[in-house]
Amino acid sequence: MREYLLTLCITAAVTYLLTGPVRKFAIVAGAMPEIRARDVHREPTPRLGGIAMFFGLCAGLLVADHLTNLSQVFETSNEPRALLSGAALIWLIGVLDDKFEIDALIKLGGQMIAAGVMVVQGLTILWLPIPGVGSVALSQGQGTLLTVALVVITINAVNFVDGLDGLAAGMVCIAAAAFFLYAYRIWYSYGVEAAAPATLFSAILMGMCLGFLPHNMHPARIFMGDSGSMLIGLVLAAGAISVTGQVDPDALNLYVGSEKEAVHQTVPVYIPLLLPLTIIAVPAADLILAIVRRTWRGQSPFAADRGHLHHRLLEIGHSHSRAVLIMYFWSALIAFGALAYSVNSASMWIVLGVVFLSAIGLLLLLLPRFTPRAPRWMERFVPPRYRRRGSVAALAPEASTPASAAAVSGVSGVSGVNGATAIGPRSRLADRRKAGTR
Repeated sequence: MREYLLTLCITAAVTYLLTGPVRKFAIVAGAMPEIRARDVHREPTPRLGGIAMFFGLCAGLLVADHLTNLSQVFETSNEPRALLSGAALIWLIGVLDDKFEIDALIKLGGQMIAAGVMVVQGLTILWLPIPGVGSVALSQGQGTLLTVALVVITINAVNFVDGLDGLAAGMVCIAAAAFFLYAYRIWYSYGVEAAAPATLFSAILMGMCLGFLPHNMHPARIFMGDSGSMLIGLVLAAGAISVTGQVDPDALNLYVGSEKEAVHQTVPVYIPLLLPLTIIAVPAADLILAIVRRTWRGQSPFAADRGHLHHRLLEIGHSHSRAVLIMYFWSALIAFGALAYSVNSASMWIVLGVVFLSAIGLLLLLLPRFTPRAPRWMERFVPPRYRRRGSVAALAPEASTPASAAAVSGVSGVSGVNGATAIGPRSRLADRRKAGTR
């Protein structure tokens, strides 16, 4: 565990330290596109954050290769090299798209090629554990098609959800944390060495996201762009492919005892079929809804619009930060709920806990305008939006002009020092939507 944590910390540190210079480079290179109708930020913000994330990935793999226990992963498996090859290709395509806005079909072709590169080097699904049937071996063609499909779906699901500051990085970090705990349990508790690459990929992915998040939280100083969103989507898919199609279920030695006990004990075998889907459940749902919505209107599935889940949360009255936190909540609930069920599938408390937390999530969705108020003795230590109106005026007597008053109240889109702008009132979103929605 210590070596995984060291790899995570090194990856996060390299990503964090490189993001600042990368931001300056993106500004000089002109990777600051104009504001589009579907965007929620108000000022041009540099992209190319994926450059720092890619070098963080390289640093994590390099450190792991020189550690005593993790170096065995590179000696016994070619999966880390396959991941690095596919990541380099998808990252290069993303950098070109961030700078030159390449065609969507070209990006799709690049995603398939990157997945094919990983398949050629051995990172592919070899068999599937199917309930009631057992382990089903796949032919080379079937394994290749299934691997490419999973990689492309995951990449585009993460790319579609990258619409608010800190949203994609935070959701993928939550998914990677759940997947790390699952893969580590398979590797450590059951002694399955084939799960070590997936555990390493998840630790590195958490480091990439944690290192980038401080620069990307609202108001964002830099966006990860397609170079970052497609990269973390590919790493997430690589971990799922490794633990799903490379770990032999028979190696877990779970088929003992009565038939009822065997059913409960084999849950960890079948969870790999579900966990890769649950960790991207929210992005995947957004992807499916976007495709259905656009084709229903007679548009291309790749045509951009303002109908994503995070856009709808803003339209019903949620603030930028609250919309991001709500998406975090649902991602964590689904991913860690599936993880808890894989540990103890016979416990009814897990199901009841998930149901209870789901009710809380629905309640949060239905209260978009509820703003908690801090006690009076804490009002000097919290942001102005959590203070009472009289206290805001008393604590900020300098807010005599309309501009300064708007800055204190937080209801107007006021530009910050980081080059991004806060979300304005609900009416402004409606005006922007009428102006140029596709």
